[in-house]
Amino acid sequence: MKHLTYLFFLCLFLVSCKPTSNIITSKSEAEKRGIYRTPQNKKAVAQNNTSRRSSESEMPEKASFSARKRPKKSVINNKNDDDYDVASDNSSYIVKQLINTAEANLGASYHTGGTNPDSGFDCSGLMFSTFKKFDITLPRSSNDMSKVGRKLDDDEIQKGDLMFFKTNGRSVINHVGMVTEVSNDEIKFIHSSTQKGVIISSTKEPYYGRTFAQANRIIVN
Repeated sequence: MKHLTYLFFLCLFLVSCKPTSNIITSKSEAEKRGIYRTPQNKKAVAQNNTSRRSSESEMPEKASFSARKRPKKSVINNKNDDDYDVASDNSSYIVKQLINTAEANLGASYHTGGTNPDSGFDCSGLMFSTFKKFDITLPRSSNDMSKVGRKLDDDEIQKGDLMFFKTNGRSVINHVGMVTEVSNDEIKFIHSSTQKGVIISSTKEPYYGRTFAQANRIIVN
């Protein structure tokens, strides 16, 4: 009787340890039973997500790169250089620069034979050094300068022309300056005077109005 009871409990134990059909121990087992299937579109979804992320993160970069590669439009700059003001007198660029160069020496002292601002200028020395900076070599004396270029009538005088004078009762030309401004009844010119050095004077001043001899054009506008 004891043996029968022992066998009964042994069989009951074995039956209780057998796995039930409801317990899934692996994904492959679930697939076999038809209750789980690996998604066939998983890879495609991942690609779509990557594509979406690329479109979000890379588009600005591509746009920026495209902007950098885009050829620039040609733009005409109508702004004048600081040292080149368009005026109604139609003076050429070289004439303006000659005047600017001469006026840079305003205040320099007078010195016989001088051709630089450190030691000073005489009248022809100022003109000689000014034109020399533009590779134009003039004679060294004012009298010889008066023989260069074209002699002008009074109504032809323009900026950049040279004005010659016979001062101190001389019978020959002994002084020279450069025209810086012309109006209806006045001509202003830069020169180196014996008393004041490099200054701008006017034909309205009686002394220069009286001693004016001629004007020559060295530079053709």
